[in-house]
Parts: sequence; structure tokens; C-alpha cells
Amino acid sequence: MFQGTGSDVGKSLVVAGLCRAYARRGLKVRPFKPQNMSNNAAVTADGGEIGRAQALQALACGVPPSVHMNPVLLKPESETGAQIVVQGKMRGSAHARAYAELKPALMPAVLESFGKLRAEADLVLIEGAGSPAEVNLRRGDIANMGFAVAVGVPVVLVGDIDRGGVIAAIVGTHALLEPEERTLLKGYVVNKFRGDPSLFAGAPATIKQATGLDCLGIVPWFEDARRLPAEDALALDAAPAAVLAGAIRIVVPRLPRIANFDDLDPLRAEPDIRVDVVPPGTPLPADADLVLLPGSKATLADLRALKAEGWDIDIRAHVRRGGRVLGLCAGYQMLGRSIADPGGIEGPAAKAEGLGLLDVETVLTPEKTLSAATGTDTATGEAVAGYEMHVGVTSGPGTARPMLDLAGRPDGAMSPDGRAMGCYVHGLFAADGFRAAFLRALRPGRRDSGVAYEAGVEAALDSLSDHLARAIDLDRLLGLARQAPDP
Repeated sequence: MFQGTGSDVGKSLVVAGLCRAYARRGLKVRPFKPQNMSNNAAVTADGGEIGRAQALQALACGVPPSVHMNPVLLKPESETGAQIVVQGKMRGSAHARAYAELKPALMPAVLESFGKLRAEADLVLIEGAGSPAEVNLRRGDIANMGFAVAVGVPVVLVGDIDRGGVIAAIVGTHALLEPEERTLLKGYVVNKFRGDPSLFAGAPATIKQATGLDCLGIVPWFEDARRLPAEDALALDAAPAAVLAGAIRIVVPRLPRIANFDDLDPLRAEPDIRVDVVPPGTPLPADADLVLLPGSKATLADLRALKAEGWDIDIRAHVRRGGRVLGLCAGYQMLGRSIADPGGIEGPAAKAEGLGLLDVETVLTPEKTLSAATGTDTATGEAVAGYEMHVGVTSGPGTARPMLDLAGRPDGAMSPDGRAMGCYVHGLFAADGFRAAFLRALRPGRRDSGVAYEAGVEAALDSLSDHLARAIDLDRLLGLARQAPDP
């Protein structure tokens, strides 16, 4: 199990790279994360949902994603509350304090899922969440040491040297653990190292003296991480768009509960595309070629936030100037005439006017659609593939002009002039042919870049695997895993 000295230390990518490295050795490898918190989720083949990071790790292993790879998924709906997904299915919502009381009741599902993966694999690589040293969250813990102690799994700490203070982070984490927990620690990995590793030469001895732990590897900064899907929305704020002369400019309002923002990754992979995620307090640029309204975990709340920023005015002005707008999932719902939540799915029962750019209206319903989707784009005939993950039913005259044909089932809507469109399918832009045709519509005469997005992700995973193999003793790590007790 890989536990971090803090959040965003690179645990997800370390596990993904090691999944690929050991799978290339011929081992049956499975990823596992007992509890995840993210609004970037993926649909599994059995109609459930898990964190996007575990779907990427499954890809690294060469196996389909399973709900058992992430049995507890928390999807934030507000500053203090989240939707709770257990083994792929929505269990309800809870505020942080209520969830703290609920955690122990979720441990049986966590252990059941881990047991299923363990039975089918040679090696299970487990990712913790946040840091095990958060003593205020320790009671009933299922994400870090609470789980590790329950199954007796060996633990490796991962520290981020790029943010500074890695020595104190490792030593401090060790100091705050209980004696029983410390016995599970087998070493640490220093991640995201830039510059000359010899400058860190004296640090392992200091850490060893304070903790007794060995350094299992110093991992240099991995530049190609940007080619892999990010899980945390903080990545949107940390990656400003490149300023490219003559680039197609795609503008994305930074909604407070933005979800499934990996829809943007294939666009960012294009050399002549500039994707600007516009923060609150900033108007949408007037020179955008496309405004893309993304998914959201709280559609009505994010629609209110969009209007409070004045972005609804900017979007209507953009369309009047001849610009295009695309809504994906919740973004599609916002482009319609209204959104109603009569059953209080997202909070108190409410109804709100949408942007009115599509002649449709949406009613939120308790049932959640979770399914893979394949079909064609009605405008170009290009193949598309992705997944649906939403609550709500959308209807109205605009659906007579669907954006997509999903094996005979229409999805989405388009305005009569074709400048506003939306659909429920996430992952559209990963299809190279559709992406090229869509971008040509934005910029007639554009030459296809030849970017093969999914092949690029596979190549980045191979590169990450090689990168970690140079920095970490994989045989020693495998030896530590073999010390774990039998089920």
C-alpha cells in the first residue's frame, strides 16, 4: 500500500506506473483504493462508477475497471457534504461529520472488494487517500492505516519534494502514527525530484536515524504526467493554457463543482488548441472560438454560480457574435430553457431558468444513468464513444435535432443554426476522427494534427513505467508485497 505524506504527492501516478511495470512482467495486477474523493469518475463495465484514477490504473494493468477497485467514492456536492457511492452505486449523501460516523459501517464493503481483487490477482497495489497522519480523521479510518491494519498490508510512504519539507513530512508522518501502524511501514519514496539527486545524499541517513525507514527510491520529475488524466480539479488551476498564435481558443467556465473535466484532455493534447479554464471573477474572453460548458456534480448550484458571475450574459453575447457553444452533461442541461428538481435530488426542491440556447428542458430524477455509449455524431457521421453519468431526463422540441445517434437512440440537441449543441456523453473528444471533424467546423481549413489521443495515453503509461523502474528497485518492492499475510 502506498500512503502519502499529504494530498497530491503523486500516489495515483506512482501506482499507475507500477501497475504497468509489473503487468509488463507478466503478473496479474489490480489497483485498489479503499476510499476516494473526486468528482472525476469513470463508468465500469458492470454499470457502476469509480474514481478516474483507478480507471487509469486499471488501464495500466490491461484490465477493465471494476467497482471493486474503488469501493467507496465520495463526490463533493458542497463545501461540507458529498454524495456517497459504495461499490459503484449511489448510497446517498452526507455532511462531513455524519460521514465520519458512517465510515466504520463501510469497512465490510471495502474488505469484501479487496478480497475479490486479491483472489484474482498476483499483486494488488493499493493507494491511500490524503495522509495517514491526519489524527483528527483517524477514528473509523478506512482509507489509510485503518485499512492497512485490518488486512496487515505492508505500507510505503510517498513524499513530494517539489513542494518542500519532504524530510519533515516523512519524519512527522512516522511520529504521528500509532506503534501498531509503524510496524507496517517498510520504507518511503521521494517523488517529483528536480535537479541534482546528489544534493539529497545526506537526507536518507537523517530520516533513517529518526524513523528507521529506508529510502526505496528517488523519483525524478515526470514531465509526461501532463499526458495522463488528472483526478483532482486543482490540476485545472495549476495548468494555465499555453498562449499560441492563431490557436483555436476553447473557453471553459470554472464551475465550483466541475466534474469529469478529463473531457478536456484530448483537446489539450492538440498542438494548435488553447484551452482556457476561466476562474471566477473573470469574464469569458470575447475572442473564443468555442465556449464549452462542462459536467457538474451540482447542476442547479453551478447554474446559479454561472449566472452570478455574469457568464450567462457572456455566453449569449458569444453566440450572437457567431460563436459556438457546447454543453456536456450538466452543461447540456444548463443550455436548455429550464432545469427542475421537484424531488430535491440536489437539495431543496427547486426550478431554474437555463440559458435558453437549446429548446429543451430537464427534470432531475432519483435514478442515475451509468452506462457506456457508442454511436455517431449526426453532423459529421464520425464515430464517438464514451459514457453517460447523470441524473435527469431532458426533453423538448430541440431533441428532434439530436447531436448524437447512439446505436439508434438519439442523444442531445442542437439549435436550428447549429451554433449551440449539447449531449450527455462524456469522453467524446478521445475519438480522433470526431475530434478532428469538430475542430474543422470551428476553424474551416484546419489540417488534422494526427494526434492519436488514446495511443498517447498508452505510450505515457509505458514511459511512466520505465521512469519508475529506473528510480525504484521493483524486485525489492515485490519482495515487500510477498510479506503480506495470506487472506
